[in-house]
Amino acid sequence: MSGRRARRRHARKGKARPAAADSPDARGAGGRAHPTSVTPRENDTGPRPAHAPPAQTAEGLAKRPATGPAASPAVATGSFSAPGASAPLAKPAFTSRGEGAPTFSRPPLYRQSYAAIDLGTNNCRLLIARPSGEHFTVIDAFSRVVRLGEGLAQTGRLSDEAMDRTLGALRVCAEKLMRRNVFLARSVATEACRRAENGSAFIERVREETGIALDIISAREEARLAVLGCHVLLEQGLGPAMIFDIGGGSTELVLIESTDTVPRILDWQSVPWGVVSLSESCGDEGATREARVERYRHMHGLVAESFAAFARRTQPARESASEGGPLRLLGTSGTVTTLASLHLELPQYDRSAVDGLIVPSQAMRAISERLSTMAIEERRELPCIGRERADLVVAGCAILEAILDLWPASRLGVADRGIREGILRSLISGHGSAQNAGRPATENRL
Repeated sequence: MSGRRARRRHARKGKARPAAADSPDARGAGGRAHPTSVTPRENDTGPRPAHAPPAQTAEGLAKRPATGPAASPAVATGSFSAPGASAPLAKPAFTSRGEGAPTFSRPPLYRQSYAAIDLGTNNCRLLIARPSGEHFTVIDAFSRVVRLGEGLAQTGRLSDEAMDRTLGALRVCAEKLMRRNVFLARSVATEACRRAENGSAFIERVREETGIALDIISAREEARLAVLGCHVLLEQGLGPAMIFDIGGGSTELVLIESTDTVPRILDWQSVPWGVVSLSESCGDEGATREARVERYRHMHGLVAESFAAFARRTQPARESASEGGPLRLLGTSGTVTTLASLHLELPQYDRSAVDGLIVPSQAMRAISERLSTMAIEERRELPCIGRERADLVVAGCAILEAILDLWPASRLGVADRGIREGILRSLISGHGSAQNAGRPATENRL
């Protein structure tokens, strides 16, 4: 047996409990349903984004509005209710744009389609699904790197080029919403629009030009949706566990108690360090190995500093959890899925091999340290990284290592699911929306 094959078999043995019941089916170009859930990387073309300069303090609570950009970067922390409680509004798939706007009529329950759009600092992603028992089946999906936050760290504004790229992706989403006759949707925008001075104006432009009504959600709601979308992949065990989401412009850490079907959130923190914001703030990588190592150490130090208060607050939970068995840690982000792919030595990204995988934390650290010393040209040649991710993956590695320092689990769970799946679960579960789907003209509570 070759080393690669043996390694892949070893990694698969460490998978978390099966997620088949919760893994949506994907519909290919020919319209047939496939047995594995869709990958968020299909149609993943285009450049990557950037973000505003983050605060370097972990003190205080940033009370960011649910709509409109924040006044200044800050760390958001605090406890809140379990997923499903006090969720914001779901809406019809489109808002009216006058004559010719889509009209809606209620389809049979089994034919009702629901959609989730997640517009982040780095990507524009869409999932469309139908109810399937207690779960859902994905019938269409779309993902594209749009670089919405490109240059935001320097200017504090979304650039015209970035907005045009993003509008192009959202027009594709709008076409899919119409073609799939989506009845109820929720579309959210995260850190780039929270931070940008013209974030709210861009949201209005999106509504006028595409009919898609995006809500700029808070860091708190972003964390809640990520947990709701991926917590089923958490390893079974006792005591508190940690779930994290490394984004383009921010990173969310959520401490949960998972004894119930729906986890109870004990504490959380959002820091404005994502793969884009951290990369831009630390400048170009050096021409020498020594310069790259120093830049990586600087990145790690900045992130660790922003996590410091949360680390102190969660120390009792960390000690309590370690007494009940191994610490449990689950990550959802392009960083962890990319590193997991490198761990498996995959020739190209394969969601079915990565989603639900359990990887030794030390292996993830070793890959991170190796990538941090490589030149960008070398990283571009690696499978599953390529040109689009080569400039940002090192920042993701620095954030991941800081998380592993904070919550030193021996194993890391990998999730290729998150906010979109959390939105769909909320819509389809009947939290005030699926049950009221016959009234698309009104806004329904999740």
